[in-house]
Amino acid sequence: MTVLLRVDASARLDRSITRELTDRFIDGWRTSEPNVQVVPRDVGRQPPSIVSEASIRAAFTPPEQRTPAMNDMLAESETLIDEVRRADVLVLGAPLYNYGLPASLKAWIDQIVRPGETFSFDLQRGDFPIQSTLSGKSLVVLSSRGEFGFEPGGVRDGWNHMNPHLRTVATRLLGIAAKDIYEIASEYQEFDDNRHQRSREQALHDAAELGSRLAAARRVPCRNEGIPA
Repeated sequence: MTVLLRVDASARLDRSITRELTDRFIDGWRTSEPNVQVVPRDVGRQPPSIVSEASIRAAFTPPEQRTPAMNDMLAESETLIDEVRRADVLVLGAPLYNYGLPASLKAWIDQIVRPGETFSFDLQRGDFPIQSTLSGKSLVVLSSRGEFGFEPGGVRDGWNHMNPHLRTVATRLLGIAAKDIYEIASEYQEFDDNRHQRSREQALHDAAELGSRLAAARRVPCRNEGIPA
């Protein structure tokens, strides 16, 4: 059974386009795998703690040397990391806030990226000492944007600092291959015109189609199905 970790980062609980997109993606997935397991993590509703000097000290202390207070400090991080480990697909509903990540999503990333848990650090690797200890996962980023033209060559090319950040975290720290990252966005929200309506409808359609397609691709062939040699 596939496990989807659904992370909603919108501060809006109603009228949220990214929450609609994550709904559509999961509905699409269920058309091909009805029994898929969905693990909800609503960081928009319940933001994770921001890392502090105490939490950093605890994270970098060897487990056998941690005090009970340190273990308590890391309990939230352990829960969030366990959800990531269990997941086959990370589904992020992430609106573009001020051209970057929602603060709650950045806090979530900082809680799940930890040495000895999701990555190792070894200077013997030279100038790139970090290596993820995770592998085999996919990332789906479902976004909404108030403006438009963030694509290469667009009028706001280079202004979107969220998607590049998420791709870097995924490939460098979570062991996700670039080919296993999928992105869909609804734009023009602040203009509230026909362009926004078309963009939103297209994004909802694409989210459902992507969910169905990725689920179908993960199907294990039945015994009576031909398996290519």
